Amino acid sequence: MVDEISNEPPAVVMRGIVKRFPGGVVANDMVDFELHAGEIHGLLGENGAGKTTLMNILYGFYQPDTGSIEIFGKPATFRSPSDAIKHGIGMVHQHFKLVSDMTVVENIVLGLKSPKGILTDLPSAEARISSLAEKHGLHVDPRAQIWQLAVGELQRVEILKALYRDAKILILDEPTSVLAPTEVNDFFNSLRGLKQSGISIVLITHKLDEVMDVTDRVTVLRKGRKVATQPTQAVNKEKLAHMMVGEEIPPIADKTRTGAGEVVLEVRQLSVYDDRGLEAVKGVTFDVRKAEIIGIAGVSGNGQRELVQAIVGLRKPSSGSLKFGGKDITGKPPRRMIDLGLAYVPENRIEDASIADFRLDENMILKDFDKPPICNRLVDRIPTLLNDKEITCRGEEAVKQFSIMTTGISAKARSLSGGNLQKLILARELSGQPSLIVVSQPTRGLDIAATEFVRSILVQQRNRGAAVLLVDEDLSELITLSDRVAVMYKGQIVGLLEPGQFNLEEIGLLMTGAKKMSLAA
Repeated sequence: MVDEISNEPPAVVMRGIVKRFPGGVVANDMVDFELHAGEIHGLLGENGAGKTTLMNILYGFYQPDTGSIEIFGKPATFRSPSDAIKHGIGMVHQHFKLVSDMTVVENIVLGLKSPKGILTDLPSAEARISSLAEKHGLHVDPRAQIWQLAVGELQRVEILKALYRDAKILILDEPTSVLAPTEVNDFFNSLRGLKQSGISIVLITHKLDEVMDVTDRVTVLRKGRKVATQPTQAVNKEKLAHMMVGEEIPPIADKTRTGAGEVVLEVRQLSVYDDRGLEAVKGVTFDVRKAEIIGIAGVSGNGQRELVQAIVGLRKPSSGSLKFGGKDITGKPPRRMIDLGLAYVPENRIEDASIADFRLDENMILKDFDKPPICNRLVDRIPTLLNDKEITCRGEEAVKQFSIMTTGISAKARSLSGGNLQKLILARELSGQPSLIVVSQPTRGLDIAATEFVRSILVQQRNRGAAVLLVDEDLSELITLSDRVAVMYKGQIVGLLEPGQFNLEEIGLLMTGAKKMSLAA
């Protein structure tokens, strides 16, 4: 924690920031924000509270309608992120800004001048990136292509990209969401080290434990306005939660275990290759039964993504078998899974679960646009007549039942915050009472109220009899929701735990390969 605040000017002073968007949305309403030199400052608020907009203004992505910014005591105007970078500001976004068909090192040096003129000195850059990765525990292969990496690995690349540019002001949006507990502790130690070296850090997070653990001060936004800025030692989690939502958070749905039913999903000796031709899943075996949630724990990049893609039909297994409701689905396409009653909520909600330029109601019918009552006529299997009334009804019902904050069903999906987009995806996927729900990182980037809403929805689905496969790198959430937990490490299940065996430290040891359980045949 910061013991004293020096006499030097603050790293950042934002005064009277106002930002309006089309449709009358006021994202920031006369917001003041101050970041001291050499402090870690937590920024909290619900989805749509204006946190990311405020930081996007500081990083030059947006320009404020009114208000002023000072960096280390000097007035600053940012017309683009390059202006912010020149002032020593780095930002790691929740939704990554990387070029998919380039390598890690190429993304990190993109836009920087090379000492070799028109030639890029990639070997020197690789060496420095490897040094930074080792120093801060952000391990990633500098030569790997971005499209080959899991979400957790992509986030590490973004953090390294900011550090590579010698940022003096570092904005981090949910940076720990892909880390195991032991890695979170190491990462926080790295942040403390960066702070001691004079770097000022804004930590955007929805995890109140993180705020209490690592921040010096905390600012809470609600509905575009600043509620308060407090020294962290002067608040507690309950007070912060109340400031964020302004009301009591509804409790999670009753999760009393009533006993699982018959097997819905059967996975036997499944092996799957990744995009690089390497074996990512190695002989995995487990079942998911009716009326239970099976949680898959593991540090990002240990085969979870490839396992899920094989189950939902997006990747063909190299060996082993899959059965859904007693039917062999090994290597079958996603359409077959959907027809059998599969709901799939992927980890990347923007690229894999929605169409940004489609309206909300159009996104709601992506699974069944070719079936009645949405489709009234097919010609050569192509829908030629859609039921506009039914589409509108679907959209309005989703907005109402899932409390989606939007200007209306005609709004584009890209206009939604991360939490509201996730609600839209859940509304679509859970329509029709699916018998198997596969969901990855369901609350990543969501605020407290939205997180509890999504958790309750998953428990309600389990309670009505659905089989739920939950891949989650938030261990507290995984333990809260799961009836059993399987731990993956280097493509294998190294532990299968019953409720009485749930232990944060134990799971963390399994996730990092420090321990392995003997599994029953």
